[in-house]
Amino acid sequence: MSVALGTTRPLPVRTTPVGDPGDLLASLPRTAPYAWIRNGEGLVGWGQAAKVAVPPGPGRFAWAREWLAGVLGDAHVDDAVRTPGSGPVAFGSFTFDEDAHGSVLVVPRAVLARRDGHAWLTTIGDAPLETFSAVRDPGRVRYGDGSLTAPEWEHVVARAARRIRDGELEKVVLARDLVATAERPIDVRLLLARLARRYPECYTFSVAGLVGATPELLIRRTGQEIESLVLAGTTARGTGAADDLARGAALFASPKDRHEHECAIASVRQTLAPLCSSLETPDEPELLVLPNVQHLASHVTGRLADGASVLDVVAAMHPTAAVGGTPTGTAIEVIRELEGMDRAGYAGPVGWIDAHGDGEWGIALRSALIHGRRARLFAGGGIMGDSDPAAELAEAQAKFRVMQYALEG
Repeated sequence: MSVALGTTRPLPVRTTPVGDPGDLLASLPRTAPYAWIRNGEGLVGWGQAAKVAVPPGPGRFAWAREWLAGVLGDAHVDDAVRTPGSGPVAFGSFTFDEDAHGSVLVVPRAVLARRDGHAWLTTIGDAPLETFSAVRDPGRVRYGDGSLTAPEWEHVVARAARRIRDGELEKVVLARDLVATAERPIDVRLLLARLARRYPECYTFSVAGLVGATPELLIRRTGQEIESLVLAGTTARGTGAADDLARGAALFASPKDRHEHECAIASVRQTLAPLCSSLETPDEPELLVLPNVQHLASHVTGRLADGASVLDVVAAMHPTAAVGGTPTGTAIEVIRELEGMDRAGYAGPVGWIDAHGDGEWGIALRSALIHGRRARLFAGGGIMGDSDPAAELAEAQAKFRVMQYALEG
């Protein structure tokens, strides 16, 4: 189902430069805020000029690209900025599982953006925009088990590790959920502000109720240039500086984590190479240190060989080994069999695309689905043959703390 200003007429779009807007998130009204922010830069949007529920199936990204081309291709655009992210923009969230319902694209009525010292406002239509309202705290938050209890999830991890040792696959990423219930309706804007402040190096996002701060950039397209940040291999932060350094060194030297990272890099290389005229991957990962965890990280860069849009690249890359496993097809079947829940948008692509096919898409990690007073939190980790269920549970619990902080402050 799609909506476009209630008519079939082309969208009237206007983008104008503006002065420094300060905190972008502070400009959001309460209703359905959209966001993609890192280090204070990015885009926020509100209102709804066009929206579609993307049908599930293997062709969903191509379907979404065609729908978007139909909506934005005939738009009457007055763009005085002419940079990636100016003009009409769609925010999107795709489910992890291609057969699951819940993928969505939304073209907001208004987008406020800042990038590389420039700021702009894009508006669609002439109707009044929504007015700002005060941000409210959700009050006390209670937590309960999601689809599986902690012991049940440890049992699932043990079963997966056994199947890896038996040679069925090399790696599988298993996730779990946690249900939070607040005293009052949860204001997404408060979560976004807390996440952006606490995790400025991550991509803080909000699309159709899916909110989070992901460290993992699936793909950025700027013209023919693309970039990706691959994360695989994780350890918790230490109790002090010395413990922190020791944990980072142990992660870097861990055969299990290094192999997990190599699987993720190989997956990205294999999927991007056919699309690119050049592709560069590092010989060694680096350590990405975040407030709650440390990751093995590798930056991948390339140049597209043809006119593929960012959604075409997303279609080729998802799911990566970092969020699915190796080999991918087998890992997805194991996830469906063992995980015991619908991931919805967790570990799926989330981000934005403009009318020229430029955009940024991350993997929706460290996230929650918000509905009224209820939040469903997600976390997971890569399982290898020698994975310890208790350690994997502890890693997932450390990742839950991101959204717990967002809810509680």
